[in-house]
Amino acid sequence: MLANVRREKILDLLKEDGSAKVIDLAKIFKVTEVTIRQDLEKLEKDDLLIREHGGAFLKNIKDQVSTVSLANHEHLDKKEAIATRCLELIENGDTIILDSGSTTTEIAKKLRGNRKLTVITNAINIALLLGAEPDIEIIMTGGEFKPPTLSLTGQKAADFFRGINVQKLFLATAGLSLKAGLTYPSLSDLVVKKAMIDAAETTYLVADSTKFGKSAFASLGALSLIDYIVTDKGVEDKHREVFKAHEIELIVAD
Repeated sequence: MLANVRREKILDLLKEDGSAKVIDLAKIFKVTEVTIRQDLEKLEKDDLLIREHGGAFLKNIKDQVSTVSLANHEHLDKKEAIATRCLELIENGDTIILDSGSTTTEIAKKLRGNRKLTVITNAINIALLLGAEPDIEIIMTGGEFKPPTLSLTGQKAADFFRGINVQKLFLATAGLSLKAGLTYPSLSDLVVKKAMIDAAETTYLVADSTKFGKSAFASLGALSLIDYIVTDKGVEDKHREVFKAHEIELIVAD
């Protein structure tokens, strides 16, 4: 892996987890600790993180947590369109899982005031958005807290879903391709995502069109894990054709 690619993936991991240790990064990327320290030094010089003894942490992380805000506001128009389309897929009385993420947060915003639902989530910001709604019951997982994504992760979060059955899961992703499948910046999330999928009768992957053909560090598995992809009208013809050829159904928001 080229140094600039590795540094980009290190930064993606920090944006997901908030912090990381040199020893862990060296194992993940299969390089020496000296190499990782050089990477972190370069990223700090670029004003993208702050180094500390034995590792590094993301800048502005305290502000994000204190304001309960997600850092990722890119392609908001596409995410809002996807969220509006998802409302048509949710019926009164449903029990659903809302994964953590910026697109699923947009779904949560649009659920306020118009549904009687049970919502299971690992996202603290989603729980706060919907927690005061009288007709929406909120159930949260346990797990380890990840400040940048305001989410709970790890094996304890995954264990929550044992024995649970829900109608629908709205699943987030960092990137997807036929080769890499569903991908995420953090290894800790994989076990949670898989447990969510196992608990749901139908899985809707919510992903804006910019994520097609891209891959993050950790792969959850093949696209066959999901039932539908809900995306925006910016999806390119080449991706439409590939999904159709592999019998992956697209739901495109207007």
